[in-house]
Amino acid sequence: MKTQLLILLLSSFAHIAEAGPVAPPTQPTSKPAPNIVWILVDDMSGHFGYQGEPLVSTPNVDRLAREGVVFTHAYATAPVCSTFRSALITGMYQTSIGAHHHRSSRGDLKITLPNGVVPIPQLFREAGYYTSNANAAGTRPGKEDYNFAYKKQDLYDGVDWSGRRVNQPFFAQFQLSGGKHRNIPSNYTRIRSELTTPIDPSIVDLPPYYPDHPVIREDWAAYLDSVNYTDIEVGKIINKLQEDDCLNNTVIFFFTDHGISHARGKQFLYEEGLRIPFVAWGSKLPESESVREDLIAHIDLAATSLDLAGIPIPTKMQGRSLFSNDFQSRSLVVSARDRCDETVDHIRSIRNKNFKYIRNYLPQRPYLQPCNYKDEKPFMPVLRQLHAAGKLNAAQSLIMADTRPIEELYNLELDPWELNNLAHAPSQQKRLRAFRGMLSQWELETMDQGRVAEDTKMYDSDMKPYVERVRRRQPEKAKTIERNIALMKRWQQAGK
Repeated sequence: MKTQLLILLLSSFAHIAEAGPVAPPTQPTSKPAPNIVWILVDDMSGHFGYQGEPLVSTPNVDRLAREGVVFTHAYATAPVCSTFRSALITGMYQTSIGAHHHRSSRGDLKITLPNGVVPIPQLFREAGYYTSNANAAGTRPGKEDYNFAYKKQDLYDGVDWSGRRVNQPFFAQFQLSGGKHRNIPSNYTRIRSELTTPIDPSIVDLPPYYPDHPVIREDWAAYLDSVNYTDIEVGKIINKLQEDDCLNNTVIFFFTDHGISHARGKQFLYEEGLRIPFVAWGSKLPESESVREDLIAHIDLAATSLDLAGIPIPTKMQGRSLFSNDFQSRSLVVSARDRCDETVDHIRSIRNKNFKYIRNYLPQRPYLQPCNYKDEKPFMPVLRQLHAAGKLNAAQSLIMADTRPIEELYNLELDPWELNNLAHAPSQQKRLRAFRGMLSQWELETMDQGRVAEDTKMYDSDMKPYVERVRRRQPEKAKTIERNIALMKRWQQAGK
């Protein structure tokens, strides 16, 4: 019986093992190389029109979905922006390359990439592509914090493709602020002025784990406004490609970095934090079903983009080309949460077709540890006040707990909101043991560097410039961050 179980597990692990041979180019070399464009949006879950959200109007994104390929089960390997980018730009799990902590390599101590791991803009440049990285308007560089050291001149030629040679193909990234707009008053005021009909807070539909409170409703409506505004920005990018006579030879990937910035969203491994919109569009795409339910990880985008451009995929790359002739669907997607800003954490999750397994390696800590970034969101004081007053129901109280279960297990088919933890259910113990084994094997095979706590010197190196930058403009906020840092160290020393 043990032998049979071992064989079964090893078979499953074969699907997890990420390194593989170089995939053959999908794009025939006799044809012009396609332009590759990434439209990356911050802090948004699946609330676009094509996904069934009735309160938004997103004709441009909906067009990409209608004419392209929609991936309904796309997952981020990290639920926070910079570590998402660490993985995105290398096609590697951020935990495999040591870039799993948000705000790493900011100070004097730097993280370097393992041998054989190269940022893909560099691979595009070496293949003759012009590379660019821009904000939504294409007027200044997009985010380039990848949590590891690199030479900027090796990655990007400009903020748009205007400087390229005649007929030179380009690889372009656009990074849109997305859900972040709602928490920047000046941005949100501008957004509302450009929207024909801002969302009415009284008609929004909240998830069952958030209380029905005016502040929560207003914040959710502002988030949906930012979805509508994001669509306007996407339309401008499409128009720019059309005006420059580039659209017909361009493959567009539209996706978000993780879910909505909310209590159970960004920074956590629930569906709200990990499941992302993901659409591929373009006449240069190989034939494919218009809707694909494959489990995919966002690191697959790197391999897919290289493959479509006819550029060999590095053997070490863990991502998989989604349109290759020998594509094998993932049986599992794995995600990881580690330090976010000053707040230390260590969580892993595995999702298969119907179940999600979460392992909390710091169960003695609350879910909502002190974190200045999260605590300054308008919904956080409301949640804490309602919880203290005993006005949250059981579902709404889950995220407010002082400690966490070591393991969480959810039947996503029956419990899509992840409210009923089955980890202690007698009927689920066999499944639980299998997930434990798969996670342990994944950690070993992918060399998950989060298994070892971050070095104190590295933590201090990263926190110093973070605090100094905040102190220059918001000295009181800097003091809060410093208190949180001191608390993290006390908890670590106390074994909490």
